[in-house]
Amino acid sequence: MSLADLTLHQWRSFDLSAARRLAQEAARRVDGRVTAVDTVEHLGAPLHRARVERDGREFALIPGGPVTLGFDTDVWQPTPAQLADYAESVERGFGDGPDLRAHLARVLSPRRDVTLPTVLMAVESERLAEPPAAASAALAARGLRMPGPDEWEHACGAGATTLFRWGDECPLDRIPYGDDTGPHRLPSAFGPRIAHDTYDMELTSDPTAVHGGDGGESVCGGYGNLLAWLPLATAHRNPVTAEFVYGPDGEDLVEDASVRPVLTL
Repeated sequence: MSLADLTLHQWRSFDLSAARRLAQEAARRVDGRVTAVDTVEHLGAPLHRARVERDGREFALIPGGPVTLGFDTDVWQPTPAQLADYAESVERGFGDGPDLRAHLARVLSPRRDVTLPTVLMAVESERLAEPPAAASAALAARGLRMPGPDEWEHACGAGATTLFRWGDECPLDRIPYGDDTGPHRLPSAFGPRIAHDTYDMELTSDPTAVHGGDGGESVCGGYGNLLAWLPLATAHRNPVTAEFVYGPDGEDLVEDASVRPVLTL
């Protein structure tokens, strides 16, 4: 079996010793070393997490294969508290009309089935050192690449089809910024520290989407608590944020945007 063709289903079927062997093989291919292999509970079953260090940066092994991504707003059932919080946002002039589902459909990617390669993806994103349009070339010069948007969503959700990687609900008594106890502080089930800070806008190879945050706009603009958490949703791809980042003002956003390097196996 080619390591790049490893599927999430196969990865879940291995015992811990087999997972360690595959992690060692991944590390060998990129001239790195395995720093950790452990097992967590995810979606009601065990899931292995493997991390590889290369050149001082840690990468998480992200198994691919056939996966389901995006968010199905038609089958989602918002809670009364979520509807009430959004209604308050609309009263203050925020949101995309009175229908919460319609708002989510505008800012989240749709449900879809894709097939992805297995990759090593950085545990931590890194701040840009150049304008957004130059990020891909800068990574390529280091033997790295940007993640595709599907790869980013998969690394974040790890197979979960809920609104957030931890479930369909978020704390509605506070905003995520400054909350050190919320579910966003936990890593993805695969290991990356991802979708954890609304100020951190992560770029991918698709310039029409920005992931993991909106530069803090939602938490400092009085949007309401649900809308403040929404940029951390796994499928969040607000096109307005992307237009701003890649527009004329994007060159001034170097310190507010980041990228999550990928090593191809």
